[in-house]
Amino acid sequence: MSFAPFSRVSSRQRQQMPLLLLLLSCFPAITNGCTNILVTPGASAKSEPMLAYAADSANLMGYLYHYPSIESSSSEKTRKVYGWDSGEYLGSIPEYNGRTYNVVGNANEAGLVIGETTFGGIEKLTTPREDAIIDYGSLIYITLQRSATAREAIQTMIDLTDQYGYASEGESFSIVDSNEVWWMEVIGRGRDNPRQGFVYVAAHVPDGYVASHANQARITTFPRDDPENYLYSDDVVSLAKSLGLYESVSGDEEFDLQFSFSDVYDPVTFEGARFCEGRVFSVYHSIVSDPKDFHDKYADYVRGKDFTSRMPLFVKPSKLLTLDDITNAMSSHYEQTPLDWSNDVGAGMYHVPYRPRPLVWKYEEEDYCNERPIGTQQTGWNFIAVVRPTMPPPLQAILWFGVDDTSTSPRYPVYASSTEVSSAYGGGGTQDGN
Repeated sequence: MSFAPFSRVSSRQRQQMPLLLLLLSCFPAITNGCTNILVTPGASAKSEPMLAYAADSANLMGYLYHYPSIESSSSEKTRKVYGWDSGEYLGSIPEYNGRTYNVVGNANEAGLVIGETTFGGIEKLTTPREDAIIDYGSLIYITLQRSATAREAIQTMIDLTDQYGYASEGESFSIVDSNEVWWMEVIGRGRDNPRQGFVYVAAHVPDGYVASHANQARITTFPRDDPENYLYSDDVVSLAKSLGLYESVSGDEEFDLQFSFSDVYDPVTFEGARFCEGRVFSVYHSIVSDPKDFHDKYADYVRGKDFTSRMPLFVKPSKLLTLDDITNAMSSHYEQTPLDWSNDVGAGMYHVPYRPRPLVWKYEEEDYCNERPIGTQQTGWNFIAVVRPTMPPPLQAILWFGVDDTSTSPRYPVYASSTEVSSAYGGGGTQDGN
């Protein structure tokens, strides 16, 4: 089951590498940047949903953001919106008319938690409209201030971007409250589209199951008649058709049930399989009841050899999971998986699971790659959120927050209702104009 990652890329895989090399050289700090693990109440040993999130970027500081609750009765007040990645001023929107929720990090006092991973998507839709204001970071924190449940959050995110525009690339959002776990994938409608906002599919993670995503869109086909478990924009298919990205399959013209969000808006490449889906594989492989069977089915997929064997969206763990289990999953360097790189030539005599950049490179006209595990020195900050449904709402969400590498950083607990944040971690991010 071992595999030497520090090796040549095959000729078929090499066809995708020039673009990959260009992308990684232009954006070395933010490529393949985050990992999320979503645990439903029925998959948790304490019946407490969990969300783990690693924000990976060499330029990202480990701040724990705090937005105190405010009361506003005037629709004339506005708030400035800045890009989370760039710090660029994007515009202003009216302040919320009413009381907002206290927000600490990625959780609020109502027990709502939101995380994300960026998948980018097809080039036609990665450039937003010039008048778009809401980027993915501001979308998270404004939604946390205005929403109490996962379903409310989904609607708030739709309303904000429909009205003020979506200023980011494709995103996967993890949205967790005390009872439900949702996963929402979105991509903007394009620079020249007269309609603001994004197209989306949101999937309710079945209770008793675990989900994960890591910079690759993963929602494929979805039902159209199950609003309790799947939500989608009315133009999610028609937009793809208008851009020439999708044609109805014969016999499926009425509902287009064979339409796949991921395959159309973010097709899997060598990069997506090896560097992104590989991290999901490491999570699922560590918790399923038959790791060998899971390996045999999906190892070639995450190696970037067979893009047809897509992994399941959710998996049922072999046992109820604890906070320690998720901590271990977030510490993965691909141990006991086909991408375990502790024994290749780059590991040295101490079997070190770290490599200096770049992620991919060329030597004597051959393409090579290192691996991209969950545990990495590029992490700016990370958390594991636990939402306790038996507690009063202000005490439900606890963030186990840490900075730097998820496999080595200590985490400390902080309530989402905290009115102050320790000066050791507090600070304003670029999304606040800092």
